[in-house]
Amino acid sequence: MSSPRALTYAVLALAIAVVSTASILIRYAQAEGAPSIAIAALRLGFATLVLTPIAWPRVRSEWPRLSRGDLWLAFGSGAALAVHFAAWITSLEYTSVASSAALVTTNPVWVGIASVVVLRERVPRAVVVGIVLGLLGSLVVFGSASGAGAAAPAPLLGNGLALVGALAASAYLLIGRRVRTRISLLTYVWLVYGTAAILLLLANFATGVSLVALSGTALLLTLALALGPQLIGHTAVNWAVRRASATVVALAILGEPIGAAVLAWLLFGENFTASQLVGFAMLLCGIFFAASAPSEPPPASKAR
Repeated sequence: MSSPRALTYAVLALAIAVVSTASILIRYAQAEGAPSIAIAALRLGFATLVLTPIAWPRVRSEWPRLSRGDLWLAFGSGAALAVHFAAWITSLEYTSVASSAALVTTNPVWVGIASVVVLRERVPRAVVVGIVLGLLGSLVVFGSASGAGAAAPAPLLGNGLALVGALAASAYLLIGRRVRTRISLLTYVWLVYGTAAILLLLANFATGVSLVALSGTALLLTLALALGPQLIGHTAVNWAVRRASATVVALAILGEPIGAAVLAWLLFGENFTASQLVGFAMLLCGIFFAASAPSEPPPASKAR
């Protein structure tokens, strides 16, 4: 194996390993008494603060050239991301890590459906197969009672919230696919993360949640979420996606729910029912087919 390819695979493996810890860090923060909406706000807030000095020179130079429509799209993407994190993080209060992680990573399935129904795009046969498998797998996982006991006090509610998180993430991805051809990565991410952080902070204020009252451990855990899964993990995936095939990246991303499930089994003793395992297998196969199929490249652009 050539050295550049080995480096790409190593970075991708590291990215998935880091992203897989998100559910675990969230569970520990919830155990410290941190409300889910506060965890979501601090994750995006810390990420935006760390990103600002890095992104600000490009944002300042690019801002005068941004159209009002692109700004509204970026803000809409940030709103979708806020809903994604609020719903998904809350889902971990009610269902198992394995079910939550598997359902929230069904983005390729919902993006595929939206591409057909909303965007009227022609999709490859592999995407159709992935959509069918993903939908069937989602139904199986959604209806499966968790074997994790107290860790999953309301599986149907938690699974539903995880699916809401997946749908919101799909909207975020679809908007990004449209606007990223005209806005650079740093500017776009800064706008999206900042918008999501502000909306989540407002949600905390509206619901009477105090961030000041959180324990030091909870704050450190949310900082770890921002630095690890949010900035290191997702940035590494974005770095690798330009150096590896879509199939390799799609297959690697499937490691996130698997890694999260294994960690939850080791750390929290969360077991799986037979129906869950069947649903997970169908979901992973569906996501792989939907994500690895060839797609039309985005229009050429100077954004990078």
